[in-house]
Amino acid sequence: MRVVVQRSKQAQVTVNGATVGAIDHGLVLLVGITHEDTEQDAKFAADKIAGLRIFEDESGKMNHSVIDVGGQILSVSQFTLYGDCRKGKRPNFMAAARPEQAKPLYDRFNELLRELGLTVETGTFGAMMDVSLINDGPVTLIIESK
Repeated sequence: MRVVVQRSKQAQVTVNGATVGAIDHGLVLLVGITHEDTEQDAKFAADKIAGLRIFEDESGKMNHSVIDVGGQILSVSQFTLYGDCRKGKRPNFMAAARPEQAKPLYDRFNELLRELGLTVETGTFGAMMDVSLINDGPVTLIIESK
């Protein structure tokens, strides 16, 4: 599982012009799933993200997690995170899990975040989405479960 984590002041995802998910202060997660990923990978990623100390404390140091600051999550499925661009000009997406495998694991990942006490908004799995955010910092990290 590969997740791009972006600290955000505000974010939303729209499908066909309609907002399907929006948050104020928190994290935008672009979530990619590969063939070997299991619920253990989803749990690892959820626990890691919920506990990441990437929000500033009173001294301006990154010492607080999204839970500590009362932040929200906007989780967006993103199979293109497993695009292989090493050969040619067109990415190869063979490493991305098929939708029938990826969607249940993506849903479970979001459920695990909710079980940790986070408010989680999502995009629409498999849809063409427009994601907008005000990246706070900017702070952008990549979490990999393997």
